[in-house]
Amino acid sequence: MSKRTGLKRLKQPHASATENDEAPPDADPVQTMAIDTTTATSTSPASDRSLATVLLAIWHLSRPRIVAMVALTTLVGALAATGQPLPVLTLLNALLGTTAVVVGAIALNQRIEHLSDCRMLRTAGRPLPSGQLRDREVTWYATAVTAFGLVYLATTVNLPITLLTALSWLIYVWVYTPLKVFTAWQTPIGAIPGAMPALLGAAAAGAAFSLNGLALFAVVYFWQFPHAMAIAWLYRKQFAEAGLKVASVTDPTGRTATTIAVVGAAVLLPVSLLPLFAAAVGWGYALTTTAAGIAYLAGSIAFLRAPTDRTARTLLRVSLVYLPVVFAAVLLAVFL
Repeated sequence: MSKRTGLKRLKQPHASATENDEAPPDADPVQTMAIDTTTATSTSPASDRSLATVLLAIWHLSRPRIVAMVALTTLVGALAATGQPLPVLTLLNALLGTTAVVVGAIALNQRIEHLSDCRMLRTAGRPLPSGQLRDREVTWYATAVTAFGLVYLATTVNLPITLLTALSWLIYVWVYTPLKVFTAWQTPIGAIPGAMPALLGAAAAGAAFSLNGLALFAVVYFWQFPHAMAIAWLYRKQFAEAGLKVASVTDPTGRTATTIAVVGAAVLLPVSLLPLFAAAVGWGYALTTTAAGIAYLAGSIAFLRAPTDRTARTLLRVSLVYLPVVFAAVLLAVFL
């Protein structure tokens, strides 16, 4: 598809193609946790598609960067929950099963949001809007990998991780996704499945609701607020055209989005120190996470004082550094 054709499709959201987080991380929140800057790409007619073309489209549909972030969070949650190494096979089974369910949720999310994705330049190049995959193919793929993941977790890991994974899938697909066109309150709801991988990892270790698991869940949950608000501001015009009720659309002044960002970053400071109060980590962890948290809060305050694309982009970059720093500090504190 040429650039001219791609732009034409954006003006015709009901064209033949049909299918959003930030998105750890291209965009979502959970949220995602990331930004997908892909634009419309050329597509051969459906009848001329090769197997390689279809497989590549499925790869892009699965949002591998987001999946990698989810897998990393699950891994850290599993290792930090008890402070003891897990059997490698248990860990691999947990990662495989949860990854399959996450992929299914991401694919079904894109199936539900196909019309809004057609209207936004940042999502128009995804497999459904660009015509690389058909609606039915995505529906069957999402259903199959979700079912496989849940059955695999139930038979190879344990029941708690299976139930938590199913709950996360349910909230993401059937609560968070539909709410996007109705209310800006979808952000705190979408942050629940966005943070759930921390508990999934802890559940794999047999300690789903350990202090470390809950603390890591809280960190990832509140981390998403500044991250998501930065994305919402940078793409506010496209979100508005797509009819998505993010905070930057419902309040164009930016006051709501920037306030949410500051609140999330401020809450992160005490939340990240919870393991310290239980003597699960040392002062090295506390100093590292506090320094990272202050930087995150400073970026959020700068965004509040001057809501511009520049301050939003800076905040987004800080958010992408914050989480890996905290993860590294957790692992070092637990195992050293």
